[in-house]
Amino acid sequence: MAGERGIGGVGRGVAGEREIDGVGRDVAGERAIGGVGRDVAGEREIDGVGRDVAGERAIGGVGRDVVSERGIGGVAGRRAVIRVGNASGFYGDRLSAMREQLEGGHLDVLTGDYLAELTMLILGRDRMKDSGLGYAKTFLRQMEDCLALALDRGVKIVVNAGGLNPEGLARRLSELNPAGLAGKVGYVTGDDLKSRFPEALTANAYLGAWEIADCLSQGAQVVVTGRVTDASLVVGPAAAHFGWARDDWDRLAGATVAGHVLECGTQATGGNYSFFTEIDATRPGFPIAEIDADGSAVITKHDGTGGAVTIDTVTAQLLYEIGAPEYLGPDVTTHFDTIRLEEHERGVRISGTRGSPPPDTLKVCLNTLGGFRNATTFVLTGLDVEAKADLVRKQLRQAVGDDGLTWTLARTDQPDAGTEEQASALLHVTIKTADPKRAKGFSRAAIELALASYPGFHVTAPPADGTPFGVYRAAYVNRDEVSAKAVLL
Repeated sequence: MAGERGIGGVGRGVAGEREIDGVGRDVAGERAIGGVGRDVAGEREIDGVGRDVAGERAIGGVGRDVVSERGIGGVAGRRAVIRVGNASGFYGDRLSAMREQLEGGHLDVLTGDYLAELTMLILGRDRMKDSGLGYAKTFLRQMEDCLALALDRGVKIVVNAGGLNPEGLARRLSELNPAGLAGKVGYVTGDDLKSRFPEALTANAYLGAWEIADCLSQGAQVVVTGRVTDASLVVGPAAAHFGWARDDWDRLAGATVAGHVLECGTQATGGNYSFFTEIDATRPGFPIAEIDADGSAVITKHDGTGGAVTIDTVTAQLLYEIGAPEYLGPDVTTHFDTIRLEEHERGVRISGTRGSPPPDTLKVCLNTLGGFRNATTFVLTGLDVEAKADLVRKQLRQAVGDDGLTWTLARTDQPDAGTEEQASALLHVTIKTADPKRAKGFSRAAIELALASYPGFHVTAPPADGTPFGVYRAAYVNRDEVSAKAVLL
C-alpha cells in the first residue's frame, strides 16, 4: 500500500546462499541456466537470453526460469523460481500498469495492492450509497482491458481489490467470462468483523496468505481478497507454488520481505526516493520479485522500464512503515534484522531472512465517521500580515465559534517582493465538527467577509459544503475468532 516516503541510503547487505556451478547450473536445482542453457532432462534448449527455443514462451531475465511443466496448483514438477510482479501500490495508481506488466515480459503472477486504511473508509462510504459496491472499481476497469491478455499469457492475478465486497467483485469478474475463465475466479472472505464492532463503519481483520494459496491450489486464475496484509498477496502464491508448510517460518519470512518490497509498487524502483536526482525517476517501472524455494528473492523490473532497482531503493522501501525489527504478521513474524542484500546483475538479491511463529492475535482495521470537515485559505498580501491574520481569526470565530477550528499561517511572503504572489502569505483554516450545518455555514461565513475584512481580501478557492471525515484506529482479536475462507466460483 502506498503512502508517505521511503528512507534511502542505508543497510547494504552481503552474500546470498545458492551456488551456480561453472557452466551455469543451479547446484540445488534440476535444470541448467544461463551459459550452456540446456534442460538437463534433455527435452528443450534454452537460448542465451532465456527463451524457450521451441517458441512456446519467453522466460525472465537470462534463463532464470528453471521450470518443469507444472506451476501453481500442480502436484508435481514445481518451478524452482516463481516470478511475481506488482501493478498497483494504492487505489488510484497508474491505470496502465497492469497492461505494462503483462506485456513487458514473463510473469507467473501479477499482484496489486489497492487498500490503505483510508481506502477502507472510502469503500465504506461507497457501500452506504450502493450495497453492491465496496470494491476498487479501477481494478474492474483494468480487468475489462487485460483479463483476456493475462489468461492468454498464463499469468495468475492476485489482488486485494475486493475491499469490503470481495464476493461482489469476484462475481463481476466472472461476468466478463473470456474463454477459459468460467469457474476460475476465487475470493477470500472472513475478514469482516463489523458484527463484533457495530459502532464502526468498517471493521476488517488483516488476514494472511493461506486462503489465497488455497484458491490458487484449487485452480483459480484470478483471486480477489478483502483486507489481507499487503505482503500476503505475494506470500500466498509462493506458498502454493512451492507447497510450503504453515510452519516453514524462514521461507514464509523471505516471501514476506519480497511482498513488502513489492507492495508499494514503484516506491521500490525509485518513486519517492530521497536520491531521485541520481536515477531516471521520470516514469519508474513496477517491481518484480523472483522468489526461490528457500524464500530468497531477486528484486528486479522489466527491461527497458524507468527508475532503478538498487540496494538503496530496496532499502528505502524495506524501511517503509517499519517499527521494531520483529515485523508481526498473520502467518509469520519476520525478523528484519536478519535480511541480507546484495547487488545482482538484474537488481537486488534478498536472502538470509529468518522467521518465527506469528502472534496469537490478528490486527483489525477500524474506521468510524468522525464528523464533517471544511476548509479555506485566505491570501494575505503586502504589509501587516500578522495583523490581517488576527482580524480574520477574530471575525470567523465570531461567526461560527472557536470549537474545532485549526489555523496555520504560512509565511510564504518575501521582503521587497517582485510579484504579488511573492508578497503573499497564506492563512489556512480548517473546521471539524459533528454538525453538518455548522460545517456548511463555515463556507458562508468565510465568504461574507469579502468586503468587510482586511485590504486585498481574497481566497485561493471558495469553500464548498462540508464533507464527512473518518477516524482510523487499530484493534486486536484472537485469531480463533476469525474464520477466513477460500471460495471458488
